[in-house]
Amino acid sequence: MQKILMLSVHGYVAAEPELGKPDTGGQVVYVLELANRFSRLGVSVDLVTRQFEDQPEQDEVNDFFKVWRVPFGGKKFIRKEDMHEHLSTMTTNLLSKIRSSGTQYDIVYSHYWDAGWVGQKIAEELNIPHVHTPHSLGWWKKHNLGTDMDEKEMEKTYRFDERIKKEYFVYQMCNHVIATTEQQTEILRNNYDLLDRRITTIPPGMDEERFSPVIREELVKKRKKYGFKEHDVLALGRMAYNKGHDLLIRAMPTVIDLVPDARLVAAIGSDGSEQDKKGLNELKALAKELGIADKIVWKPYVPDEDLSNFYRCAAVFALSSRYEPFGMVAIEAMASGTPTVITKHGGLNDIVRFGREALTADPNRAVEYGTMLAMPMLYPDLAQEISREGARFARRYFGWTGIAKRKLEIFERLIGQNSRSYQSLQV
Repeated sequence: MQKILMLSVHGYVAAEPELGKPDTGGQVVYVLELANRFSRLGVSVDLVTRQFEDQPEQDEVNDFFKVWRVPFGGKKFIRKEDMHEHLSTMTTNLLSKIRSSGTQYDIVYSHYWDAGWVGQKIAEELNIPHVHTPHSLGWWKKHNLGTDMDEKEMEKTYRFDERIKKEYFVYQMCNHVIATTEQQTEILRNNYDLLDRRITTIPPGMDEERFSPVIREELVKKRKKYGFKEHDVLALGRMAYNKGHDLLIRAMPTVIDLVPDARLVAAIGSDGSEQDKKGLNELKALAKELGIADKIVWKPYVPDEDLSNFYRCAAVFALSSRYEPFGMVAIEAMASGTPTVITKHGGLNDIVRFGREALTADPNRAVEYGTMLAMPMLYPDLAQEISREGARFARRYFGWTGIAKRKLEIFERLIGQNSRSYQSLQV
């Protein structure tokens, strides 16, 4: 593979993006970071977006990566909900520029439905594979917006019906969809009729600079600042039955039997909803029933800028889900150098080595799970081994470079399949 055509149409996409401007946030960060990592791996990338206002045609990021802007729809900003009528013009203009420049691409990789629609047309014209990442889904947003608008006003503002139709076309016609979460994958299966073999779930890359270990002296200072003690177990996540927070609380008496000064720092539930409050009250009642209420510190909200330090400050991080398809929080904790105990009922259990990168246990068996939580606190050599190897594992496979490598493997496979199909048609 020599060259990737990446498409991200809306917002202010640039080598140095103006984050916070309309439609310019997480998706822009995602595509820029990914394109940067592709270029680090020696693969050329043209990231194509819309040219408007006074933007230059190109930003040369490095020898392998440039942001290339194609004009369409006039000079003014166009919000992503209003891109529909301009996409055919973008397709025509981009194809004209590709053909006049003589550029050869091996694959199209598009982001969000607007770029997906353009990307599919481009891929068909150039006879190359098309891979798409949705970032968000119209069906989910329509059913979870929580707005007081009536149906007609909602459609006028967000144009969900038209968006969902275009999404369906893109997901059915492209060669492969790379979802970023298991929730997205389920919606793609159930609401867009996508076959399992045509979807891969690859999470956004973990920020290796943000989530990394610190030396002991610095760790002591951070624990004092954030109110952690030496034998604190950390759990964080949204309030949901599947997350198994009740199972973790049931495991804590075993932890305390083995490590008497152990505590649980429970950063659980952050949206302040009635459902969250009800769930927290049930967990607190369970802790009181088990006689460990004084051994739990409740922190319902952790500011994003403090998250990496919360991971670092814990003696152990607990992922106690009844089932966890992935578990990005565990990867972030491991990358931060914190010994981690994951559930055996989930995706990570299949790829980590027990006792090397993490410990695994069944949270449905309280004594078993509690014993595993206590092990790193009882045996410092084990904690040091898991801390080092867990961080190495997380960085190699779930840092942005590792994520880029996983995507390139999919691209290579599709390019090979496309080449063989073309050759068979020639025969």
